[in-house]
Amino acid sequence: MISAFLNTVNARLGRYFPEQRIYLKTESDMRYVRLTPFTQISATTILAFLFLWLLFSTTIVLIEATQSSGERDQSGRQQRLFEQRLSALSQDLNLRTNEAISAQKRFNKALAQVSQMQTTLLASDDQLRELETGIDVLQNTLRRAIKERDAARAETKDMKAKVKGPKGVKRSIQEIADDAQDSLYYMAEALESAALNTGTLEDEIASAEEMIANLEHVQAGTNLRNELILARLEEAVELSTEPLRNMFSAVGLDADVLLDQVRDGYLGQGGPLISPALEKLGDTQDGLINRAQLIVNGFDTLNLYAIAIQNIPFGIPLQNKYRLTSSFGIRTDPKEGGKRMHEGTDFASGYGAPLYAPADGIIIYANWESGYGRLIKISHKFGIETRYGHLSQLRVKVGQKVSRGERIGDMGNSGRSTGTHLHYEVRMNGKPVNPMTFIRAAKNVF
Repeated sequence: MISAFLNTVNARLGRYFPEQRIYLKTESDMRYVRLTPFTQISATTILAFLFLWLLFSTTIVLIEATQSSGERDQSGRQQRLFEQRLSALSQDLNLRTNEAISAQKRFNKALAQVSQMQTTLLASDDQLRELETGIDVLQNTLRRAIKERDAARAETKDMKAKVKGPKGVKRSIQEIADDAQDSLYYMAEALESAALNTGTLEDEIASAEEMIANLEHVQAGTNLRNELILARLEEAVELSTEPLRNMFSAVGLDADVLLDQVRDGYLGQGGPLISPALEKLGDTQDGLINRAQLIVNGFDTLNLYAIAIQNIPFGIPLQNKYRLTSSFGIRTDPKEGGKRMHEGTDFASGYGAPLYAPADGIIIYANWESGYGRLIKISHKFGIETRYGHLSQLRVKVGQKVSRGERIGDMGNSGRSTGTHLHYEVRMNGKPVNPMTFIRAAKNVF
């Protein structure tokens, strides 16, 4: 049946595609191959299809090549723009880093000056107490000299009264003469002694008054110097305290509550610090005592701020050059797409770059965790926790105490990651917050 159908088709197509024969001749034989009309049409159709397919493929390749060239050019331009932007950010980062280092040096220098001023103030307090003691001694000497002078005058007056004798008594001329001679003799001795004593006392009084005047002049100069020292100390304390208070407020921490916690945790007691040197000044200089006490309290506050800063992650856990690759907040998931919350900040640098603790704390986790890869968790004071994910190596153990600036691990690409980077989280009372808030707040101070 199939043969009959093919014969019918070949017969009808023979008018357009006559049967062709291809002869194959050898030395001993000759053969031929018949190309029926159906075979010719089939071969022609296949060749036409192959030609069209080749033409279509060539066209697609040319179009893709043209588009790829344009995309490569555009990609190259974008890459150059990105590199320029990255270079500008790197320069800006270096500038900010240098500014932070310079600010830290100025801060340390100011603290040294404040410490020196405090020492000078205490020395001035000691000198002031010595001056007051000297004035008291001179005043006692002056009062004693005045009493001796008055006693000498009274004794001279008694001598004069004795020479005159009592009224209404009749005596002989000889007795009167003898008594007068004796009285004159004793009176001369008394007057001579009184004159010598009076002259000596007057000299001592004049010397004491001159010394008191000199001491009062010295004390006035000391008071003026103390006033200048107190003014500079007050200014230094205010300029040092206000930026620190603003830094804590910027990250959502109440500075007063924080200082109370630090004071209770490190001093074991409350209330202001009272300097023993200030207690001995007495009640005569209440204004000086109050101002000096406020300054001492200011130094106490600065010390408490320093302790708090040591325990709060204001620093960056990287010292190598880095770039910020992903910020805190809603972002497109790099693995699966779609919008998801990113609870930290990603910093990219070289594989194995050392990572450092940004604040004092205790290691509460150091192991592999799904998604994070190799993960470290540090518990800091005041309910703050930091996390470091995708590490290549862990250099700490659970329960270990770490200090600010101590190396804890190396940057890597473990876990659910698309490249070498550090996933850095900061949590307050279990709630994730933006780590850059802490980093920016510290840049405005250090």
